[in-house]
Amino acid sequence: RTLMHHKRWATMGLNSIIGEARARIPSDDWMLVLMLLDHIQIVDDIFRHHLEGRPHCYSSVRSETLPSFEALASNAGATADWYVRYVDALGPDRLDEQVSFNFINGQRAHMTRSQMLLHVATHAAGHRGQIALLLQKNGLAPFSDRLTDFFDAQEAKRSNALPSQVIP
Repeated sequence: RTLMHHKRWATMGLNSIIGEARARIPSDDWMLVLMLLDHIQIVDDIFRHHLEGRPHCYSSVRSETLPSFEALASNAGATADWYVRYVDALGPDRLDEQVSFNFINGQRAHMTRSQMLLHVATHAAGHRGQIALLLQKNGLAPFSDRLTDFFDAQEAKRSNALPSQVIP
């Protein structure tokens, strides 16, 4: 649960930084940023389909035509929200359920729901790190997305909330 809440927070923070810094990122690096965001989104969506037990339409982990940043950011936000709702509703007894699916290359795979969620979280984290390097290369500060930063942000949110407010 924590990893998916962290992933949503980190995704939204990164996309905010990228949106603000867009004009300062050279076109070759901008293309790499878009390619990484697209790849993260497709893998997230593929695993969402696996978790739902539905087929997906992907034949590659990259789009043939790169979507715009706005489309990628919007889709990433909606997907992150889906994962948070999914884990919040998922009973602990279902975490160890095996899910069978095929990778894009046709190879058969079996993972537990918790392994799939861990994969989605760590896969995105690795690529966020690549994007952070591209931002730093261009003199831009990346979003601080460490788990400790997330915990601090959650604590600050709780401290500022009224006792009757519910914090997601």
